[in-house]
Amino acid sequence: MTFSPTSTDRYLSIHLALSQYPILSSRIRARMRRELFDRGIITPQSFEAQVREMAISSQRLEGLANPYSEEAGEIWDIRVARVRDQLTDLLISEHLPYGAFQKLVNDLLSERGISTSDLISSLNPELAPPEVVFEHAMTIERMTPHERLPFEARLRESKVVLIRSMISDQLRYINIAKEWFTLADLAEIRRRKIGTGRIGGKAAGMLLAARVLAEVADPQLKACLRTPESFFIGSDEMYTLMSINNLMHWNDQKYKEEEEMREEYPQIVADFEASEFPPDISEQLASLLDHIGHKPVIVRSSSLLEDNFGTSFAGKYDSIFVPNQGTPQENLASLQRAIAGVYASTLNPSALLYRRSKGLLDYDERMAILIQEVQGERFNRYYLPHAAGVAFSRNLYRWTPQIRREDGFVRLVWGLGTRAVDRVGNDYPRLVALSHPLLRPSTDPKSIRRYSQQYVDLIDLQDNSFKTLPIHDVLSSNYPPLRYLAQLDEDGYFSSLHSNVIEGDERRLVLTFEDLLRRTTFAENMRQILHLLETSYHSPVDTEFTLSISRGEGGKAQVSITLLQCRPLAHLVDTAQIPWPVDLPRQDIIFSTRFVVPQGYIPRVDYVMIVEPHAYFRLASEQARHELKRAIGRLNAALAQESFISIGPGRWGSSNSDLGVPIDYGDIYHCKALIELAGQGIAAPEPSLGTHFFQDLMEAQIYPLAIVLDDAQTIFNHPFFEEMPNRAGEWIEIEESLEDCLRLVHVSDFRPNSHLALLMSDEKGQAIGYLEKDEAPVE
Repeated sequence: MTFSPTSTDRYLSIHLALSQYPILSSRIRARMRRELFDRGIITPQSFEAQVREMAISSQRLEGLANPYSEEAGEIWDIRVARVRDQLTDLLISEHLPYGAFQKLVNDLLSERGISTSDLISSLNPELAPPEVVFEHAMTIERMTPHERLPFEARLRESKVVLIRSMISDQLRYINIAKEWFTLADLAEIRRRKIGTGRIGGKAAGMLLAARVLAEVADPQLKACLRTPESFFIGSDEMYTLMSINNLMHWNDQKYKEEEEMREEYPQIVADFEASEFPPDISEQLASLLDHIGHKPVIVRSSSLLEDNFGTSFAGKYDSIFVPNQGTPQENLASLQRAIAGVYASTLNPSALLYRRSKGLLDYDERMAILIQEVQGERFNRYYLPHAAGVAFSRNLYRWTPQIRREDGFVRLVWGLGTRAVDRVGNDYPRLVALSHPLLRPSTDPKSIRRYSQQYVDLIDLQDNSFKTLPIHDVLSSNYPPLRYLAQLDEDGYFSSLHSNVIEGDERRLVLTFEDLLRRTTFAENMRQILHLLETSYHSPVDTEFTLSISRGEGGKAQVSITLLQCRPLAHLVDTAQIPWPVDLPRQDIIFSTRFVVPQGYIPRVDYVMIVEPHAYFRLASEQARHELKRAIGRLNAALAQESFISIGPGRWGSSNSDLGVPIDYGDIYHCKALIELAGQGIAAPEPSLGTHFFQDLMEAQIYPLAIVLDDAQTIFNHPFFEEMPNRAGEWIEIEESLEDCLRLVHVSDFRPNSHLALLMSDEKGQAIGYLEKDEAPVE
């Protein structure tokens, strides 16, 4: 499907192109008028009548009450000439493609003896309209190799200009993209683009990854790769929508205090979702839906900084599913409401606080839109992919030393991939170390079942809505890929399905993905994909993907992988390493853990922020836990110049406050390490590898750790955490009801003139926090 530039866009391009020929432009426009007359678009008589009408109208606009007597003849002639030129440009832009205009110009220039080479050499791609740059670049590509040789540098320049104007202006991206994108690729992007502006970071990453793999993957790997049907709305259209709906007054939210941001955000969302779209954009969106039919679509954020090197904005902006099962009018309204909702999410307080922490508040962060068909197929009344997830090219946390870091890591779920990238409550994806796909963090059958996926995200086609349902409400024996996704719990061990015939209770099915990993090429293919992308990006990457499982020759399962997203992977910066302490006195150890440990060293910690587990779970209401979250955010801001770590029960950043403290990145980004307590009645921690929350921690250089209190190898110095004075009230005002819940320990209160050092070794699989004496001040 092609989205033609609007007549306004073509008018501007024509005007800018003609400005390059200040003398010849009159002859070019005369040729343009002849084209209009020859094609029967307008007669000469009607054209001149319209010119006169417009000229008289312009006199009135300029304050002339009597147009026939108040203006001198020579001024009238100038007015008519200028209006004639405007009408010529306008009619050409409305009725002819830009290529036809360019041909008129080239034909006239050729008649004057100006060669194609001269035209190309005289063009400045940095100043020319994109249509002109495309036309000249395609002219170069159509040349024979010998003719083309002198213009290779100009072709390369034109490609960079088009990448910068259409896709991204980020230099690290351009340096990679210019080596891979062809002019045909850029033309295809333009063909699928609505409106003006760039297509943003998320779209840019997906397209670049697809282009790289199309070029370097071997035939067998290419055969399993798919690219989703995608369309783009340029970033300028966000401001167009805001302008015509009087929403520009919200644009200063980023400079307000957090409390005001959060208070006003619901009204912002309501205002955006009630807005009306420009007619030309609405028409093109209606055409898009007509082309897609009744397949569900997803409206994804693709801001200018999103998925960039060092600033992923992972999970900061909304992506909204549109089931697309209503009438054409209902589907269009739902699509427009989703687009407006994504625009509104640029003013989400969490996104604005993230920008503030990265020093990006003053960047003009416009939102482009990526619209994609949802990958999947119908099963009964539901629509979902066979599997989905997120994959890292580097495995930053290993639960056993034999796992190879460079082979990558996957979080895998059944259904839509939302449960793989978000820290959702009461659910667990399958964690896959691609160097050893069948190696689990735990082999205990009870743990495998308990920490398997319990819910599935999908689209209910009958109800025309996105839903989260218990897996056993959807999973059944007639689900085609069942044998690759699930196993039967046989009272102490798991058995693979050799057919879809299940004897007994289907609720014994457990999503283990064992046979997908054992009997298909998925793990090997994903390992290759990640390696190729990391090599081409010159950086570790992470991708989001969906899977489709089908039967190939001889009944063997074939797996197709659709890449939805690719971005540079944030990682912890290598720190100076010190020898592991030997014969450390037990009284010097504040804590020690062996649960999924990263590599790193924090030489000095002066404060420890503690959310006391029992007091936290005594907070009975969501309001009380929200007040705690805000207090943590205030304390984080107050300690900005201090070195501190944070410890709390369950999953930091969980969407379910019953499972952990529901903070956002903006509440904790100044801390050096984020430690989760588990055991003794607190749910076991789930490594956050691959989630949006994990990406935030990596970018901020915050080490995630977990301490399992009832693990025999764990050391946890209870007096340090429970008996020291609470210093929180010295830094912030704190509600009396939260004083027992939120504590701040000054390390020197436990042992004067001392601080805490935190040493982590993934080789040993151990992290240890221990006391060190402060250095004596130099006199």
